[in-house]
Amino acid sequence: MRTAYNCNQEKLQKCKHKAGCCIDSAKDTLFALSKDIWSCAELAYEEKQSHDILVRFFTETEKGWSVESHYKLDTAFRATWGPTGVNAGGDTLNIGFLCEYDALPGIGHACGHNLIAEVGAAAAVGMKGALEALVDPPVRVMVTVIGTPAEEEGGGKIDLIEAGGFEGLDLVFMAHPSQEDAAYLPDMAEDDVTVKYYGKASHAAAYPWEGINALDAAVLAYNNLSVLRQQLKPDWRLHGIIKHGGVKPNIIPAFSELVFYLRTPKRRDLPFLREKAEQCFRSAAMATGCRVELQYGPHEYHNILLNKTLTRLYEENGKALGIEFTTDEQVLNTPSGSTDFGNLSFVVPGIHPYFYIGTEALNHTEEYTAAAGSDKAQFFTLRTAKTLVMMALDVLFNPELLKQVKEDFHLSKLKEECEVTGRENGSGPGQWGGAASASR
Repeated sequence: MRTAYNCNQEKLQKCKHKAGCCIDSAKDTLFALSKDIWSCAELAYEEKQSHDILVRFFTETEKGWSVESHYKLDTAFRATWGPTGVNAGGDTLNIGFLCEYDALPGIGHACGHNLIAEVGAAAAVGMKGALEALVDPPVRVMVTVIGTPAEEEGGGKIDLIEAGGFEGLDLVFMAHPSQEDAAYLPDMAEDDVTVKYYGKASHAAAYPWEGINALDAAVLAYNNLSVLRQQLKPDWRLHGIIKHGGVKPNIIPAFSELVFYLRTPKRRDLPFLREKAEQCFRSAAMATGCRVELQYGPHEYHNILLNKTLTRLYEENGKALGIEFTTDEQVLNTPSGSTDFGNLSFVVPGIHPYFYIGTEALNHTEEYTAAAGSDKAQFFTLRTAKTLVMMALDVLFNPELLKQVKEDFHLSKLKEECEVTGRENGSGPGQWGGAASASR
């Protein structure tokens, strides 16, 4: 005997199949979109061509979308479809897919953001196609695509958060290229700082004693931080460059500049690492007689909150499509990079999985740039988009799952906030001993 549950499951499976078919039907167009973005490779906040490529996709290539071409930021956009299921009553479930499209200086799309854009666009195409074929959606649903610029530098998602750009969304999905498939990896909280030393120029051979060497300050600071690493927790990171060290060997450098990134597995620890680093920067100025300026970036990136329900759903649906998720404990538990999606994960329940693109090359290398623009990456990219849609459909068809997702979100956020409060009321930066924190 067929039950209502069985009928619902059959309908769900048909929707998933339809979504996959819609994505496959658009594969050539999606690859062209990705390749065009890969080819123009624009930096943060300058992604004008990439932005326009995506806007044209949702206004001309794909029909039925309502598009705001400059959404809160010049190179951001929002495309919406729906709501559909007007007879279902109740609230509208607003499902968001995100696109990134900024590149890296010098090596282009070495982090594969063209593929992130493609995943977001493909998932939107699949979700819309599945819902259009569904006579009576279980709930009112809207599909939203938001183009988020400047992930590599600046934090476009944080700009959008502050401008209210994600208000009204119930869920946000995106996926990032990597060397393996993982539903969750522990991205780190991060802050960047530019350090400028001001000294006094003088002839380096004739009367060096008249000068104040700003390069010496930079070198001392660099070495101070290298020594500091011995006292840092194993999963804390600081790394940087000397961006400016002088203009000519026979001139005592009157100016030097460093740029450093500071990272910790949890945002609660960033202030302590920041204080230690500042001591290194300022002591170098004191030792050389230079004046120092510290300029922090416009935004601090947060770690990504783990949503256990969405992670489980992604793995279940991915395995159904043949994804082999990594079981390497070092990969799964070692903090890696940082993303402004971390900040968004504190605002809206979401997931930021990683996907294999057919290469063992490492991100931020020329080899990865080539792989991100290759035909080979397409199968893996579209399979990831299908997995995101299948997961979204699971939540759409099962209200209990949505409740679990929101409960996971609130519990993870509460735990993080309690840990921050505990830090503020407990040990400070000079009291790192005692019980280890539950860092990633």
